[in-house]
Amino acid sequence: MSINIAIDGPAGAGKSTIAKKVAKNRGYIYVDTGAMYRAMALHMLRENISPDDTTAIERACETADISIKYINGEQVVLLNGENVNAFLRTEAVGNMASASSVNGKVRAKLQMLQQKLAKEADVVMDGRDIGTSVLPDADVKIYLTAGSMVRAKRRFDELTAKGEPADIVKIEADIIERDHRDMTRELNPLRQAEDAVYVDSSDMTIEEVVDCIEAIIVEKLS
Repeated sequence: MSINIAIDGPAGAGKSTIAKKVAKNRGYIYVDTGAMYRAMALHMLRENISPDDTTAIERACETADISIKYINGEQVVLLNGENVNAFLRTEAVGNMASASSVNGKVRAKLQMLQQKLAKEADVVMDGRDIGTSVLPDADVKIYLTAGSMVRAKRRFDELTAKGEPADIVKIEADIIERDHRDMTRELNPLRQAEDAVYVDSSDMTIEEVVDCIEAIIVEKLS
């Protein structure tokens, strides 16, 4: 039986960073659900589908097979058997992912593919609705969060380190608005699963959060 670890939480809580480290430490596959949505968006673009053509999006999602494998230590996203890592970070893919990810049929198809992955391998999966919807029977569920100003400061530091202009007040306002949108959306809203362990990383370093979650995993699996 495979072991499944679900990490949910709001934007900017550090879920991906933590999930990747925990997966690496344990030798599990880190399932980047965002990359899977981007691979689906790439499939739509290759089929020349418009972001507002709901019928075509729903039809095309049926012919996409998306999975994640580790090849030579690198996480590879496969779209119908092709390594599409190099194509996932373009603006066009991001825009299509944003438009298509709210579609119920697209979400259902990707959820099915994510569940298939979790059946076949030990995984750490992060997102907004992993413990509540995608993997409701996960062995370990974490709800990882941090204060909105803490999350805004992290994003601000990221942007300024790259030399990009950033307004911390606007960043925090955007985070608060996104939290509200995620928590009130009709389809699988962001919420803490009843059996998830709440972890507030506001005053913790990355390594402290990883250690905390590792301790929770050991306790839950023992």
